Amino acid sequence: MLRGANSINLDNKGRLTIPTRYREPLMDDCDGQLICTVDITLQCLLLYPLNEWEDIEKKLRGLSSMNRKQRRLQRLLLGYADDCQMDRNGRILISSLLREYAQLDKQIMLVGQLNKFEIWSESVWQAQITEDLASMDDDDLLDDQLRDFSL
Repeated sequence: MLRGANSINLDNKGRLTIPTRYREPLMDDCDGQLICTVDITLQCLLLYPLNEWEDIEKKLRGLSSMNRKQRRLQRLLLGYADDCQMDRNGRILISSLLREYAQLDKQIMLVGQLNKFEIWSESVWQAQITEDLASMDDDDLLDDQLRDFSL
């Protein structure tokens, strides 16, 4: 279960250090093998443990390469997908192409989303959270499924 928001620094080589509390579970579940790709709706990256990414690949394989929208989704998610092996110090390298896409600089946010992480530029994350909180006042936000959701 990946949850929580963590402020992390990227080093000069574009590596981020996975917080200690996630390292052992990631080593147990996927031997430290992670896949990073773009989020197609937001300006962030998605970081999946390999076993979770394999489920995504199965879904993508089921899409038609003859359908333009489905092909576009395959192209973006698979085209940007990059293997990120966690080293013995818990670090992974984020490629320059992915860092550029998400406008990552020194300060980033690693945000747990149950089966994956989101990786954000800290400034973009703060703007997104502000927008998300402001939109919570909008009754249109609550669709039928969310109306029944209880905390």
